[in-house]
Amino acid sequence: MAREATLVIVKPDAIRRGLTGLVMSRLDQLQLEMIGAKMVRVSRALAEAHYEHIRGKPFFNETVEHLMGKLHGVDAVLAIVYWGDGAIERVRVATGATHPEKADPTSLRGAFGRMTTSGLMENVLHSSSDPADADREIRLWFRPDELLKPVVSQAPQHPNTAQARTRS
Repeated sequence: MAREATLVIVKPDAIRRGLTGLVMSRLDQLQLEMIGAKMVRVSRALAEAHYEHIRGKPFFNETVEHLMGKLHGVDAVLAIVYWGDGAIERVRVATGATHPEKADPTSLRGAFGRMTTSGLMENVLHSSSDPADADREIRLWFRPDELLKPVVSQAPQHPNTAQARTRS
């Protein structure tokens, strides 16, 4: 397995429900190296850049507002970079399917995710889906000097990165 980095974001719904420690504990069991972590106040620009791949979908704005914490009254998320053999796939398996009701019940989303009565999907956390996404996302959320290993290039992912990135 290749040694690689992956991004995890503990989302506002998990923070609001007091699940951060449980999520971290389950991820610690993967025995990956945590090479970066910080609390981030998510700006609209950062959220939109993160979810660029779903721009134009009917749920884009709600997804952006969810990541910004507007739907849960939480003003920050926990962003973490893990490093290790097969980190992306190992974290994805632990995370589970995007939709909590379709996720393996032993996964984080299966155990802690839910659909609210208003139809809002609360899926607890984000994890990078592949090496290209991991690289793009890590560059979006972290400066190279915020990581304990040089896992990303110095160049920003796109012109909006400098304005989208928030400092904590």
